[in-house]
Amino acid sequence: MDTLLTADVAISSPRFRRKSSTFVDAIHDLPATGELAPAQLYSTESGRLFHSGRIAIATVGLPARGKTHISVALARYLRWLGVKTRVFHLGDYRRESIGPGQNLPDDYFFVNASASSVLLRQKILKKCREDIYHFLNNENGQVAIYDAVNPTAAGRRSLAKEFAKQDIETLFIESACNDEKIIEENVRSVKISSPDYLGWSEEEAIKHYLARMSAKIPHFETMEESELNYIKMINAGQRLSVNNCSFGYLSHRIVFYLLNLHIKTRHTYFARAGKSREEDSYKADATLSEQGRDYAKKMGDALIRHRDAERQALIDGGPDVPLKRLTVWTSTRRRTVETSRYLFELGYRVRQRSQMSQLNPGVCEKMSERRIRMEYPEEVAKHEADPYHHRYPRAESYHDLAVRLEPVILELEREQNDLLIIAHESVLRVLYGYLMACNATDIPGLSFPRNEIVEIIPASYQNEATRISIPDLPGETIAPSPEDIQIPVPPSVPNSGAVTPLGLGTPQLRPNSPRSSPRDGGQTPAEPGVGSMLLVERALRD
Repeated sequence: MDTLLTADVAISSPRFRRKSSTFVDAIHDLPATGELAPAQLYSTESGRLFHSGRIAIATVGLPARGKTHISVALARYLRWLGVKTRVFHLGDYRRESIGPGQNLPDDYFFVNASASSVLLRQKILKKCREDIYHFLNNENGQVAIYDAVNPTAAGRRSLAKEFAKQDIETLFIESACNDEKIIEENVRSVKISSPDYLGWSEEEAIKHYLARMSAKIPHFETMEESELNYIKMINAGQRLSVNNCSFGYLSHRIVFYLLNLHIKTRHTYFARAGKSREEDSYKADATLSEQGRDYAKKMGDALIRHRDAERQALIDGGPDVPLKRLTVWTSTRRRTVETSRYLFELGYRVRQRSQMSQLNPGVCEKMSERRIRMEYPEEVAKHEADPYHHRYPRAESYHDLAVRLEPVILELEREQNDLLIIAHESVLRVLYGYLMACNATDIPGLSFPRNEIVEIIPASYQNEATRISIPDLPGETIAPSPEDIQIPVPPSVPNSGAVTPLGLGTPQLRPNSPRSSPRDGGQTPAEPGVGSMLLVERALRD
């Protein structure tokens, strides 16, 4: 197993933003102007959707209560829908002004801080607020998420009045937690992922972070202001309390999303379905071939070995913390259900989701690429221009699939067990695109070879992608794209179909391979024998 993307690679990327604490996924990188989001249904001249004006969402809560996780997750969902959203982490501004953990006054995090510390905090706060106003007023931003503690009722009222002067609606989201297990898990997660503690020992990081928490507890006031709009999440989503003074459609959509969200960590694994007896048929819904059954067993064994190794690492690293249970999701098609059978027989829970069926190729089923070019030249030209939104006659586009998968995305957010998703490559592309904040143009080009399981590891500031090798598979099982006439794709999509957030790599990249951003004019190297193929051909292969 090796990490796909690293902080060093991200820092050297021309698209990297220093204000962002995220080194892996692109949730802190704003899409290009005019670029449609994967599940966006329409666009407007102002860039704002759902007849909603500008909204400032301010988080409320003590440290280690999941505020940053909620901020990043909500931004991911709203951006997926096409709502221009940006997260403003107050901690990022502090780190930019002072440096991570350097020259920070000892009393900086305390309420009764010295005058110099108070002035420093006000200076940092002013810069953050100025950037929020600039985003909403000058960049056509619609939702700004202000990630900070906001501990007092007086401060929250003052903040709402300040935004109201700019005709900006304010919505507060409080994350309250009295479950010690959840707090302990969050402290451990922050210790690992926060830029504040790079290079710190575990003991020192936890001690310092707990001191920051203790300093704020006596002065923290939970939200009870009846005149303000707020949502209060209690114990990682066990209960939700809403104070609705003037909610519009978008605010209600946010409430609906938060009803499905929790702040507990969970690993997500992506694996292709095995080869079927009729690889080129969509309607036949064929059973697995002998090679497909062999793949299913080897894939399951590889994942179990990987999780056993993770379990041993937890034991070696400290307290005996059990791994989360593994749940398996498949579509209702035979090839995915039969690929999961080996794990089901070992006692793992398997759920079938009809929304996870592959793209429907429509009239192009069983047609070779050469024949498609001859019979549908105009459709091929449209596909070259926009492979994400184009659909062949009586077929589906990737956009159709993204809209169809929204219930799965919400349930994915709700799932608390580790999750293995076995599906067609088209489905994996869309779900990976959501978790890694890919743009719409990236998604058709993502590649998931059968000899790898892709693992998404969540953290407060970002999601990270790693890959797990499945050994001893025959070459014919690791099927490349069908080889016929190679139809070129637009420059924004690389030849290998290999793009990920920040343009820094894909699930198919080898370790230490050169990377460059296709959006910046570079090309990502392709796997041998893999070409850029028509969408319909990709829809026909597993």
